[in-house]
Amino acid sequence: MSKKILYRYNPKYPSVADLKTKAKSRIPKFAFDYLEGGANEEFNLAKNESDFDDIFLKPQYLHVAGDIDMSVELFGRRYSAPFGISPIGLQGLMWPNAPEILAKAAAKHDIPYTLSTVSTSSIERIAKVSDGKAWFQLYHPTEDRLRDDILRRLKDVECPVLVVLVDVPSFGLRYREIKSGLSMPPKMNISNIIQAMIRPTWGIKTLQHGIPSFATLKPYMEKGLDLSQLGQFMNRTFTGKVNVEKVKAIRDIWNGPLVLKGITTDEDMQAAIGIGVDGVIVSNHGGRQIDAGESSINSLIHLASNPVYKEKVKIMLDGGIRSGVDLARAHAVGSDFNFMGRPFMYGVGALGDDGGDHTISMFKAQLYQVMQQLTLENVGQFPGRLLQRS
Repeated sequence: MSKKILYRYNPKYPSVADLKTKAKSRIPKFAFDYLEGGANEEFNLAKNESDFDDIFLKPQYLHVAGDIDMSVELFGRRYSAPFGISPIGLQGLMWPNAPEILAKAAAKHDIPYTLSTVSTSSIERIAKVSDGKAWFQLYHPTEDRLRDDILRRLKDVECPVLVVLVDVPSFGLRYREIKSGLSMPPKMNISNIIQAMIRPTWGIKTLQHGIPSFATLKPYMEKGLDLSQLGQFMNRTFTGKVNVEKVKAIRDIWNGPLVLKGITTDEDMQAAIGIGVDGVIVSNHGGRQIDAGESSINSLIHLASNPVYKEKVKIMLDGGIRSGVDLARAHAVGSDFNFMGRPFMYGVGALGDDGGDHTISMFKAQLYQVMQQLTLENVGQFPGRLLQRS
């Protein structure tokens, strides 16, 4: 029989929905809209979650299972659970000091936290608080010298995995951000100031930790750059499509595990394998880039069903996971590993410094319960319990 393992978390918030409701009451509307928003009418955003409901699992109640082991090996390291924390830009805007809170919790639980190029803590700081365990997601710069220097800094802190983002040839059209006046950089108009004032905890924490900025990019910004010029700097420095040649150049420089994030099609998967990457993260950028696209889970189902792909690279998923049941569904249809972004931001928004630890523990407890119910001993057995897709 399986050993009983208790994962302690706040019983007032046993689900992502509970965390989201609490976070919404503590985060200013303009910042919450930035977190929540999808492209255009947000159809793809909704499908990312709802398409999981078409996946069904089967238990085998008369099967006697041994001890449950949720750990998985990925790129030569063993993680305690088959999920990690997605890269999110401007995390410190949505909740002050969010990158450090989440990086510390991930290191404690031995799961990966991924820092975004445009997050609000630096490579060096996150490497320190995560004991060198944090991954890094690169927005490919327009200048090779900047790319090379970022890679040098990652090597200096011995970053274990480099993730290159490929699905932002242009920034998505997000109506919520337009209505909120959220630009690059964020503008604090009268409406946003009022929204901040009625969220006093957020305001006090922001004063304690300082106005959020792109900490990793500070060395490359001109001295004296004011807020009005920051948007121009970002557009000038990071507007440009990632192509095969650019990824090949990174592959030549980067000796560690290399992952491409934003892969959804056979054409891109085949190109990624040809380059020699170690893994791909199937993702539609949280429904924030193209509204007419396919949900991340359906893209993964197609790609993971190809045995040639599965032999060549690790196929991971990012998008729409909101429970331990969803994690189980993802593995049942072929995911090797999974990432979640919004749920962890709900966690820190709802519970502050305790939010990272709570949310990781919550997902671990939920996944453990599903494995108990399906009488499974390890994550690799999930595909055998796929019943059907409607």
